[in-house]
Amino acid sequence: MTAHKHGDPTTLNRLYGRSVGKALRAGQQELLETLLPRIAVPEEGPVTAKRLFGDERPLHFEIGFGGGEHLAYRADLLPDHGFVGAEPFVNGVAQALVHVRDGGLANVRLHEGDALGVLGRVPDEALTMCYLLHPDPWPKARHAKRRMMNDGPMRMIADKLKPGGEFRFGTDHPVYLRHALMVMQRFTDRFEWLAQGPASFRNRPSGWLETRYEAKARRKGHEVWYFRYRRR
Repeated sequence: MTAHKHGDPTTLNRLYGRSVGKALRAGQQELLETLLPRIAVPEEGPVTAKRLFGDERPLHFEIGFGGGEHLAYRADLLPDHGFVGAEPFVNGVAQALVHVRDGGLANVRLHEGDALGVLGRVPDEALTMCYLLHPDPWPKARHAKRRMMNDGPMRMIADKLKPGGEFRFGTDHPVYLRHALMVMQRFTDRFEWLAQGPASFRNRPSGWLETRYEAKARRKGHEVWYFRYRRR
């Protein structure tokens, strides 16, 4: 993603990476056809807790939820909160729908597609938490502008979080780590890094589920880093 003001749809709403993988199982395809339309984020208009869930509950947003296990875990942990997730990979959306169905999660809404278009429709200072876990690292320098952790997306996330709201970011990629820390250094006026020392970002915080992607990274011997930032 490019680092321009979030009002410009030509710079922020581009979708990179594949959106379709292996063939879906029949049960997953059925969920896409039946359950997803019932819990899909509306294609137009404001994205608010009142509109999605009928009340003013705290609202969480996960950017690129993968297979949805973290989103489902948090939604089950906090049934009185509302959770919105966006994922361009249809297989991930199908997996998330299985979690929603099996967990009976009435407090989840999903979007199959790019996150920033939906996030841009969230009113400013409406989010309690925003999650970005193991985003595509785009490790080559010429692809750095495609990373979600760039000035434009981070400015948008800062706008959408309420004061005291929390942004959580996790990665196992050292290039992305250095890039993300560099970007966040430019937002010290808007975010407070909730770290007391190295242990704060080397150990998974409570309430932060280990995703399958993270487990796979650890099996490969990768170190994983966890970051929490509070909106000033």
